[in-house]
Amino acid sequence: MVFNKRSVITLAVLTAILCGIYYFLTARGITYIWHWENIPKMLFYYGTKFADDTTPSLHMGVLMIGFVLTLKISVVAIIFAILLGTILGICRLSSEPVTRGIAFTFVELIRNTPLLVQIYIIYFFAGSMLRLSAFAAGVAALAIFEGAYVGEIVRAGIQSINKGQMEAARSLGMSYAKAMRHIILPQAFKRIIPPLAGQFISLIKDSSLVSVIALADLMFQGQQAVARTYSAFEIYFTVAFLYLILTSTLSMATQYIERRLSISD
Repeated sequence: MVFNKRSVITLAVLTAILCGIYYFLTARGITYIWHWENIPKMLFYYGTKFADDTTPSLHMGVLMIGFVLTLKISVVAIIFAILLGTILGICRLSSEPVTRGIAFTFVELIRNTPLLVQIYIIYFFAGSMLRLSAFAAGVAALAIFEGAYVGEIVRAGIQSINKGQMEAARSLGMSYAKAMRHIILPQAFKRIIPPLAGQFISLIKDSSLVSVIALADLMFQGQQAVARTYSAFEIYFTVAFLYLILTSTLSMATQYIERRLSISD
């Protein structure tokens, strides 16, 4: 890895800021006894999981269990958000006023109300009528909320394609659906990868809100661990680092996809 002059200056500035924060805290007499020794066993531990187990083995700790659940919630919500967003984006460009109006109303309603309120409504209202589990309600809330944003991204991506592409496809005898599937959407997808990546990174971070419905995700497990050990700084720093792993992995994956798709250009 090559460091240029700008990178060295940036690193020096960050180091100076961290040193300044540390000096400010110590100068004011603020002391904190760190207990990082509690963190490893919250990630993985070697021993017996149940009282009747006789053979010790490696098990996931509470934070890693929450990490896996957060990953599951994020992946499933992203899949449904892509499907919902694609449908909304196409409907927003429909020539039928009713279809276009319904899609517009749905997008504006979802985007202009807080995600936390939507989670409560889906879990306590829709969830009670449809007998949804906390996992299903949390995934549904995230997928609907992010799907509204994805719909606008898809709409903008489709509109960025020259109208002559659709006209040429229709003149060759393609139906609107076939032209959209084979001509327009593949080109639009390449253009909307960066904003989609940002939106899905936001989804991963927003998934921490499902802890309010007692879904044992990473944030919920972290809160419970803090209540038991009172090691707030160590646990929340670890939780933040685990979220950073998820978002950074997604960011690198989208950059790889961008590079692969740019080869054809």
